[in-house]
Amino acid sequence: MKKLSAVMLSLIISVGVFLPLAGMSSAAAVPTFDFADLVEKTSSAVVNIRTTEKVSVNQSVNAPDEQMQELFKRFFGVPMPQQPPGAAPHKRKPAPEQGAAPDEEVPRGVGSGFIISPEGYVLTNAHVVDGADEVYVKLTDKREFKAKVIGLDKRTDVAVVKIEGSKLPFLAIGDSDKIRVGEWVIAIGSPFDLDNSVSAGIISAKARDTGDFLPLIQTDVAVNPGNSGGPLLNMRGEVVGINSQIYSRSGGFMGISFAVPIDEAMRVVDQLKAVGKVSRSRIGVRLSEVPKEVAESFGLAKGQGAFISLVEPGLPADKAGIVAGDIVLEFNGQPVTKWTELSRMVANTKPGTKSTLTLFSKGKTRTVTLVTGEMAQDKTAKVGQEEEKVETNLLGLTVTDLSEDQKRELKVSSGVIITGVDGSAARAGLLQGDLITQLNNSDVKDAKQFKALVAKLDVKKVAVLLVRRGDASQFVPLRPGSN
Repeated sequence: MKKLSAVMLSLIISVGVFLPLAGMSSAAAVPTFDFADLVEKTSSAVVNIRTTEKVSVNQSVNAPDEQMQELFKRFFGVPMPQQPPGAAPHKRKPAPEQGAAPDEEVPRGVGSGFIISPEGYVLTNAHVVDGADEVYVKLTDKREFKAKVIGLDKRTDVAVVKIEGSKLPFLAIGDSDKIRVGEWVIAIGSPFDLDNSVSAGIISAKARDTGDFLPLIQTDVAVNPGNSGGPLLNMRGEVVGINSQIYSRSGGFMGISFAVPIDEAMRVVDQLKAVGKVSRSRIGVRLSEVPKEVAESFGLAKGQGAFISLVEPGLPADKAGIVAGDIVLEFNGQPVTKWTELSRMVANTKPGTKSTLTLFSKGKTRTVTLVTGEMAQDKTAKVGQEEEKVETNLLGLTVTDLSEDQKRELKVSSGVIITGVDGSAARAGLLQGDLITQLNNSDVKDAKQFKALVAKLDVKKVAVLLVRRGDASQFVPLRPGSN
């Protein structure tokens, strides 16, 4: 074979033609895909979602302070919007005085979604619509509808909204249990409000432990702000996930994105459509990983089981005789291979269900039976309807005093235990069972004193909590009143 001229070689490289390597047949070359037919088939059912909130025109709308801007950029990877979601000073308030200025509807945020039925049910992320006064859904044919929020679940970041329209396109629901690592997938959504943008990649990992109540699908599909709530589609045009999160140090896509598995999402959808909320069980324990050295000394498989570090008094686990230091090996006969699995197993059980736990306790295995309790509900956020009243403070928290047993177990003399989270506290990732020891460098003694400290907070300044989870403590910044 004659040597290729430099011109010919340059031409080959520029048009993207690659010759098989020596010893490799052309049939073994990496295949190429044309996604055009797939996009044409599915894109019409992918929607742009924009949300608005009501602002009193006689209130000043100031830009967020520099400290909050920096915190927002650090934790969320993008600049803080000029009109922050849920900011208390600008939310709609009743104006009893005659002649008060009317409310003005202003943009709040944008995201993506997709239609899952001809009746107009639309699936998206909870964080896309949470706290909005109005939700609008726009189709690729330029039709726009005002949507009704049927329900949302913050713990899985899944929401269902409904529109009323005719001849609505919708997507087929796939099976996320059957996806394979390395499988091609595409995402369609509205990154940076650019409608119906398409990106492609592969599934990088299944069941990635990044969420409290469900493992996520990891991909290398380009996902950016605005893609949230859009579909992750397999090559058959079926939805296998809801694009939800990215890992980023810069604020933009860095090659890692996460999606809610559609099988898990549809279980949530069924409850939201039926009753507008999701019911989950709890047994009243705090869990952590079984240390490798401990597992080996007890003769347990590496990483097997869930270590109980705290038992809440008066709740099902306490009543069943479970104590701190026990290791849960099975729940209802199902092995607990990772400690994070137990929370999901319990949460997915209907409240009030009689359940059995196999424990490794003081060198022996024993089985206990209990009846699961119900986990506190997220605050309802239905557009156009009165929200469920939840007794939370300016930080979105409800707390309780430590019992003497808890003080001994945690080796502390003061602090409060979180019993409910909402608003800014929920968005910051605080959980029931977390221990608060400081507020703005003041030691927290008990619930009464904590309530008084919170009541004195300046809503214009960031409050900083010192929160302990397990053996680790960290500072958590919260904006008072942004619930």
